[in-house]
Amino acid sequence: MNSFAMHGHARLPRVCIIGAGIVGTATAFFLARSGCDVTIVERGTVGGQASGVNFGGVRCHGRDPSELPLAMRSRTIWNRLAELIGHDCDFEAPGHLKIARSSAEMDTLTRWFDIGRAHDLDVELLDRTQLMRRFPWLASDIVGASLCKGDGFANPRLVAPTFARAARALGASVLEGSAVTAIDRLQGGGFRVSGANFNALEADVVVNAAGAWAASLGLPFGAAAPTVTRAPQMFVTEPTARFIGPVLGLVSGDIYLRQSVRGNVIFGGGQGHIDPGGIRSHPDETTFARTPALMRNLIPALTHTALLRSWTGLEANTPDGLPVIGTSAGHDGFIHAYGFSGHGFATGPGVGETLSELILRGQTRIDLTSFHPDRFNTIARPAAL
Repeated sequence: MNSFAMHGHARLPRVCIIGAGIVGTATAFFLARSGCDVTIVERGTVGGQASGVNFGGVRCHGRDPSELPLAMRSRTIWNRLAELIGHDCDFEAPGHLKIARSSAEMDTLTRWFDIGRAHDLDVELLDRTQLMRRFPWLASDIVGASLCKGDGFANPRLVAPTFARAARALGASVLEGSAVTAIDRLQGGGFRVSGANFNALEADVVVNAAGAWAASLGLPFGAAAPTVTRAPQMFVTEPTARFIGPVLGLVSGDIYLRQSVRGNVIFGGGQGHIDPGGIRSHPDETTFARTPALMRNLIPALTHTALLRSWTGLEANTPDGLPVIGTSAGHDGFIHAYGFSGHGFATGPGVGETLSELILRGQTRIDLTSFHPDRFNTIARPAAL
């Protein structure tokens, strides 16, 4: 995959990326920076789906060990966003605090502590006394927590568009409002990508980064991941004085919370409703009642802070909670990159850089075995925290 003959000489591949979320746009940026002819085809708008409406968390904390190298590679890129793509996208790294409300949950944090340290992450276990001393605004019924320094958050509305703009500046093409209707193999090698509102494209490599719709799009090319589409529900409050330092998350996953650079508290938890047709989603009334109550229980100082709005977005989840990255057997040149199960925003920059390596060199410095598209022929394992 790393060498393409043209008049007897090696040339860089022509790449068509389907999907303009963070994975697609980051991949386009790194490829364009290497001189590739890259086109992104997007049915809607850049960052208009999960990449633009998610929580915005950027963490290594609690990741499955096989996913940690991608998350750590991404963390390096997040720290260099302004240098690489011209804007920091409101990235901050105040750390990530994962909270246990039972001894069993604390045991979970203790087990992951060893994993984090083995990967040279700065992780600290805090008992209840230490936690209350450092974060006195938390509820008093918490058993303990784990703090991972270097994690943080960014603004989802900015990241994919900024990567896309930077890729365009390097020569990439971005086609919005352009749904793909067919992908055909060409006799001499490569693919023809056809669709609405654009002329058919020929490419040596196709990257399927279409998010919640990627599994069905890639079916002719070995996509066997049995994904489930979910609609995580998010909330935002009115601005308030900044006092919440790290990003927060319960071990149970019932709520995750951060305070933006402007003082708004952004939090998520529970699921919304997916509309018929599977293209849109909307908030659920039960979740609207339950999740804000959890926020107020967790941080009593927010009891009288007004909610501004709630929203949802569609994402694809795999049975083992790990993404699908790579090429299925017998389908060289067609690369899958989807099923990120809520982790795509945090790991997206690292995935993009890794995919560019795979396309240009035929190999990557990160082991992608755990993410192989054909792995669901074996028994899936449970997801990490």
